[in-house]
Amino acid sequence: MLPLDLQSPRDIARTLSRRVKALRLERGWTQRETAERAGLALATYQRFERTGRISLERLLKLAVILDARGGFEHLFVTGPAQSLAELEQRLERPSRKRGKRRDAQA
Repeated sequence: MLPLDLQSPRDIARTLSRRVKALRLERGWTQRETAERAGLALATYQRFERTGRISLERLLKLAVILDARGGFEHLFVTGPAQSLAELEQRLERPSRKRGKRRDAQA
C-alpha cells in the first residue's frame, strides 16, 4: 500500500475506513454497536466501511469512540519557519479582516 502522501483523496478515504474497521474489530464491536456508540445511523456507518465516504463531523465522532482523535492535531498545521526572516514575516502578517456584506439587492 502506498504511503498516504502518495494516495489520491479517494484512496485515503478507503485507507481510513479500513483502519476504522480494524479498530472496530480489534474491540470486538459489530457495525451496529460502533454506529450506536458514535451516534450514527447504521447505514451511514456501513457505507463508510464500504466506500470511505463520510462527513468530517461523523469521522470525528468515530475517532472519539475509537480513541483515535490524536492524529487530527497534525492536520493543517503550519510547519516550522525555515529562517529568521520567515518567522518575522509570519509574526508581522496582519490577520484578514472581514469585509462589509454586500446588500443582497444591490
